[in-house]
Amino acid sequence: MSTILHLNTSIRSSGSHSRTLSGEFLGKLAAQGKDVVIERDLAGQPVPHLDEATMGAFFTPADKRSPAQNQALELSDTLIAEVQAADSIVIGAPMYNFSISSGFKAWIDHVARAGVTFKYTEKGPVGLLQGKKVYVFTARGGVYSHGPAVSMDFHETYLRAVLGFLGLSDITFVHTEGLGMGEEAVNRAVAQTRSTVAELLPA
Repeated sequence: MSTILHLNTSIRSSGSHSRTLSGEFLGKLAAQGKDVVIERDLAGQPVPHLDEATMGAFFTPADKRSPAQNQALELSDTLIAEVQAADSIVIGAPMYNFSISSGFKAWIDHVARAGVTFKYTEKGPVGLLQGKKVYVFTARGGVYSHGPAVSMDFHETYLRAVLGFLGLSDITFVHTEGLGMGEEAVNRAVAQTRSTVAELLPA
């Protein structure tokens, strides 16, 4: 039995290509009755942005935290536990203004904790969330994986950097692009993504 974390980061609860396509992939990846699926939906369960109290709790040794600080860490602890429990992570991550959603950034800020999900050593930082396979399903209005707009892709580049920093370096990106370029482009992009999924998970 394996555990899969399905993280939806779209702000849309319906009509989301990243939500639909990552869900289809999950349905093929998860063996019925043999895999545990943890669902984390940032539209239905928004993660608040970090505040001073939570950040202060991050940097307070566990044996010196106040009851209020322990309470402030409950959500972060839960999110981290979900990632730690997962053998595979499937992420629906649409592009917003060339990068990720603010809700996804908030999730990352709660999960990236020194001494818990990464540590600093004499040889530099080391990610502690290793040995997991990550699949990221993007949805983009334009085309950024190649062509003239590639220099504006802070989406995949950021996710590779920050997830890799945490030890999540085995990442496969599946881009669904050109979704703002008309119905024909949408149909073509979705078909290409489904073809890629078939290659990733052959019957």
